[in-house]
Amino acid sequence: MAFFAIALALLLEQVRPLAEDHPAVQSLRRWLRLVGRNVDAGGLQHGWLAWALAVGVPTLGVIAVHGLLQWLGGWPLVLLWSVAVLYLTLGFRQFSHHFTGIRDALEAGDEERARTLLARWQQVDTSSVPRSEIVRHVIEYSVLAAHRHVFGVLVWYCIGAVLGMGPAGAVFYRNAEYGARYWRRKSEAADHPTSPALRAVADAAWRAIDWLPARTTALGFAIVGSFEDAIDVWRNHAMRFADGNDGVILAATAGAIGVRLGGASLRPLAADAVGQPLSAPGAAAGEGLPGVAARTAHLTQVVGLVWRTVALWLLLLVLLTLARVLA
Repeated sequence: MAFFAIALALLLEQVRPLAEDHPAVQSLRRWLRLVGRNVDAGGLQHGWLAWALAVGVPTLGVIAVHGLLQWLGGWPLVLLWSVAVLYLTLGFRQFSHHFTGIRDALEAGDEERARTLLARWQQVDTSSVPRSEIVRHVIEYSVLAAHRHVFGVLVWYCIGAVLGMGPAGAVFYRNAEYGARYWRRKSEAADHPTSPALRAVADAAWRAIDWLPARTTALGFAIVGSFEDAIDVWRNHAMRFADGNDGVILAATAGAIGVRLGGASLRPLAADAVGQPLSAPGAAAGEGLPGVAARTAHLTQVVGLVWRTVALWLLLLVLLTLARVLA
């Protein structure tokens, strides 16, 4: 059932993509705001309570609906529920239009438009970014977005399905990611800022939750790309990034397609842009990772890398499904 749910959700998302700020995201943002304002009192225990309520309550709700549907109608209703939840939690089209617009602008030689689109996407200052750095940042933001919107969701969806929780794992992962992003931005806002304790709790929980998915994504990139180079850069250079999980993904990407990633991060335009994407982490050393300087052609390679990894996931799910049927 996992294969059919994922395949149908991806197909539906391609046919009718959701907007970035769709109603489910708006509801989650209101829920996070409500929990933060009423529970976040500045202490570490309050931070953990706020995080548990913000992430755990929606997850438990999904588990309850899954159990009810399973009791009422069996697998057909469960399948429809899983497709609906996956449709809301994963998908390329929530970020791919940014990637496509920037790539088209670069291919047309319009670097100023590419800078404008990149700044609009990530809310960062791109006024003095050269062409190769535009490409480098687009690659970094895109592979991290693909991980958080697709591959990480798939890992936790499968974990939840194995544990009998239906699609709750996908909701748990996306809420944890969005909560860490929301409270990090909100901690710098002038109006009702998040306490340092809640921000630290959300970041720590997110790093733990994303540990396995990040390495699964990196391994997938290595398998469908240049395996030896990806593993070599992963083992020897991933620790140079401030965020260890993102560093694993970016290092594997750099080795898989032979591009130089890492370097200085872009400066955010507005500290109170709550809910907006976070800047990709820069490498500790200014020269970045091994590889050639990023070129526009590498954007096409990134698209191929991501889609081949999706195909790998679907193939593995088909094989697991067949093994379960034939067992």
